[in-house]
Amino acid sequence: MSLRTTLATAVLGVLPNRHTLATMGRSPRKDLIAGLTVAIVALPLALGFGISSGMGAEAGLVTAVVAGALAAVFGGSNLQVSGPTGAMTVVLVPIVHTYGANGVLTVGLLAGILLVGLALLRAGRWMAYVPVSVIEGFTLGIAGVIGLQQVPNALGVHASAGSNPAVVAAKAVGDFAAHPHWATIGVALAVAALMLVGARLKPTIPFSLLAVAAATLIVLGLSLPVATIGALPSGLPAPSLSFFEAGHLAALLPSALAVAALAALESLMSASAADAMSVSERHDSNRELFGQGVANLAAPLFGGVAATGAIARTAVNVRTGGASRLSALVHAAVLAVIVFAAAPLVAHIPVAALAGVLIATAVRMVEVGSLRALARSGRGEALVLALTAVATLASTLTVAVIVGMLTAGVLALVQVARATRLEQVPLHADLPPADHHEQEQELLAEHIVAYRIDGPLLFAAAHRFLLELTDVADVRVVILRLSRISALDASGAKVLGDAIDKLTTRGILVLVSGVREDHLNRLDALGALDSLHASGRIFPSTPDAIAHARAHLAGAGIIPGPPWQADPELVGVGR
Repeated sequence: MSLRTTLATAVLGVLPNRHTLATMGRSPRKDLIAGLTVAIVALPLALGFGISSGMGAEAGLVTAVVAGALAAVFGGSNLQVSGPTGAMTVVLVPIVHTYGANGVLTVGLLAGILLVGLALLRAGRWMAYVPVSVIEGFTLGIAGVIGLQQVPNALGVHASAGSNPAVVAAKAVGDFAAHPHWATIGVALAVAALMLVGARLKPTIPFSLLAVAAATLIVLGLSLPVATIGALPSGLPAPSLSFFEAGHLAALLPSALAVAALAALESLMSASAADAMSVSERHDSNRELFGQGVANLAAPLFGGVAATGAIARTAVNVRTGGASRLSALVHAAVLAVIVFAAAPLVAHIPVAALAGVLIATAVRMVEVGSLRALARSGRGEALVLALTAVATLASTLTVAVIVGMLTAGVLALVQVARATRLEQVPLHADLPPADHHEQEQELLAEHIVAYRIDGPLLFAAAHRFLLELTDVADVRVVILRLSRISALDASGAKVLGDAIDKLTTRGILVLVSGVREDHLNRLDALGALDSLHASGRIFPSTPDAIAHARAHLAGAGIIPGPPWQADPELVGVGR
């Protein structure tokens, strides 16, 4: 197959087909209602995340409209709703501080290109290998960062320069103590409390919008000294590439990789959650990556920030009856109408009210039940969760994911090493029928030891295996039964060869039985069994190896009688 044909197949595999688009007509009434509900929930979140990212409320709205519409059409889930999210905001804040708005837009564009590339490479399936403990720790850390980022706006003080949210929040508390703004903090706390209490009592009601609307009316009616969003553009800006920072591509690439990885992970997590909440829906992970890539390619052209699938909005969509991509398109269309028709009204929303919305959102992100379950499941899971969360708070999300994955990987390797067993097994089950007297059988057993290796023989377990095997007592023959090795890597093969050499150097005859063909190919490629091949000491079954051992011992005068020949009927038994 040519490269052109392969590429064409990959592109066609991620583009929406006729069947996918036809699903939008199956329940239009339900989709209209669900889309409107999601838009009501998404409005304060889009505004809040836009402000929190440092790009302004209009950037959040533009992202929700443009990215929400394109991800709905090109994505791999019929129920996913995309837009600006808290996790993405956490990544974008330090980019704004370092490179400004143009840097954020350039990063979003680069991330879109990377996501499209991942989709064409069919990398969606690999996202399923991220451990749950890493995801939960990541989510917990992000919730903490989002909450800390809102402290200056909730207190009505200017956020100081700095990328660490805990330090910025601490300085904001100090500034508030010197010059308190009670009306501002009252608005933020009231909105957050109404959302949290309302969501517990009546989860189907969009309390976020109700709380923001009430706070806006109170601030305007009482003329409270509380900062508002300010004027918004009445419409989407014309697409432009004037922001592109060609001179900073090398410096921005690590940030783009982080944004792309986060967009992929969060979007596929959200799509999986939508599948779990529905009866028959199953998302296509590669198409979802492609849809998020297209969305992130387009959003920066209109001044929007990087977007992902949003778990909160997707959940609202499913629970209110959304049945197809039409609901996500309706959500984007309603927000577009707000951009064009209601910008003057949105301008009066207090910034503190949006801070309250995001604080409540951060609190609701923390699934206490899931955290308790992971903590109870073992110290290793709890350690991965805690380290990932702390790294998220103390450093970047990229570092947090790396720390979590490495820790989880090390713990997994430790478990693999513990799962590998080197067990001495009795010979009587593998000996031929008892046609020799009892003393001869006992003498035979005294000079031959059989070991069975159970589990994976990988580099994590190889060193312990070498120490155990070369500590064999004074015997003349060692039979290694290898049929139960479940996995074998180069390190395990090399250590096996070293153990055989060490035993041979001590004058012990080493025989091998039951090697799987794929393992034998790897061992031969690394030369681990060369000495055994040369002397014919590799056997298909353990009885064959015992017969050879008896012949060797009889020939050396260690046991009496003529060499015993294996009964052909026993070949293959006792492997």
